[in-house]
Amino acid sequence: MRIPRLALLSTATVGVLVAASIAVIGTAEAATTLGASAAQTGRYFGVATAAFKFTDTPYMTILNREFNSVVPENDMKWDATEPQQGRFTFTNGDRLVSHAQSRGMTVRGHALLWHAQQPSWAQGLSGSALRSAAINHVTQVATHFRGKIHSWDVVNEAFADGGGGARRDSNLQRTGNDWIEAAFRAARAADPGAKLCYNDYNTDGINAKSTGIYNMVRDFKSRGVPIDCVGLQSHLGTTLDSTYQQNIQRFADLGVDVQITELDVQQGANQANIFASVTRACLAVARCTGITVWGVRDSDSWRTGQNPLLFDANGNKKAAYTAVLNTLNAGGPTTPTSPTTSSPPPASGGCTAQVTLNSWTGGYTATVRVTAGSAAISGWSVGVTVPSGGAVTSTWNAGNSGTSGQVTFRNVSYNGQVPAGGSTEFGFQGTGTGPTVTPSCTAG
Repeated sequence: MRIPRLALLSTATVGVLVAASIAVIGTAEAATTLGASAAQTGRYFGVATAAFKFTDTPYMTILNREFNSVVPENDMKWDATEPQQGRFTFTNGDRLVSHAQSRGMTVRGHALLWHAQQPSWAQGLSGSALRSAAINHVTQVATHFRGKIHSWDVVNEAFADGGGGARRDSNLQRTGNDWIEAAFRAARAADPGAKLCYNDYNTDGINAKSTGIYNMVRDFKSRGVPIDCVGLQSHLGTTLDSTYQQNIQRFADLGVDVQITELDVQQGANQANIFASVTRACLAVARCTGITVWGVRDSDSWRTGQNPLLFDANGNKKAAYTAVLNTLNAGGPTTPTSPTTSSPPPASGGCTAQVTLNSWTGGYTATVRVTAGSAAISGWSVGVTVPSGGAVTSTWNAGNSGTSGQVTFRNVSYNGQVPAGGSTEFGFQGTGTGPTVTPSCTAG
């Protein structure tokens, strides 16, 4: 999350963000909640929360009903998880993950390294001592939550405002310009199944800051540094940059996913239109995989007095909520398939599966998306051919029979129910080369 005292950037008025040439795959059957509607195009719609909120019944009623993804606002940050060097505490993070798993929600991890909210002991370090402590922190936290996190904000807010696309001066930056790369490599080793994201604010259009991040991502991709996604925080004022969708698309064209990670919009005449425009822009780009709003009700927001969320202080749906839900129900392109596999259309009453691979020398992780056909399914099994010489070493969000050759994966208790046209995901890690044959899917 950005620091409140920093100014919001708003560079152009709200405009139509989706060109007429964008192909829409058809109007989804109208869903009545944000998460269910987003899921119909293979996306998530999430919310930032905190473990201490779990005793607030009106709050939790909205959270459990509306969202299919959660992110800890503060419970997984450095000061919360390692208040003393080498002594870790995960109580609140574990509570949040357990709640999400019990509800079939995914979890975004936020954030492994950030120049702010560091524990006092880390603030007192520098140079190689700080670098070692930072990489150890990434390794220990990502290892603890291994297999439970959909996407990690590995590094948060490392670029400067007004710096022409330069890095922010911070104690982490002063350990060496490769500190971000080192953090991503450590995160991949610790939690190979998670999407690894870079997250920042004031990047809501094509500007110097977002271009600096773009250049970093392009460099990382060219050198094999493991980065899977870019988070655009989208703390917005009363206008929206006219290049918002174009900015999403250029990152997607680099081969990374884009996630809208901390969306909130200052209340005003354009609030509902801006929320809808952001949603429409995400739906228009296949690799924009989800949206997270930074709080449930206006009274929960860090932007005191700006009423920037979808529910008012009493928990009532605002016009912005209706605008977002209607936009989600209008549908959009589904999220992308792996370039190494193909995916036929869902069979009537059955299911299909597609694989996305993250590979390295000697191993890989595979994310498998299971999509229901024209009827809801109450269970599924997926057959995957593991190439000769390789083996499955770990699995998340599924159970498996066998580890080599023909391996069958089956749903677990919380992800067997998939609505018509909806999707769920599981993953596995393996040695050797990843599967290249389209998996089979059987509805149970």
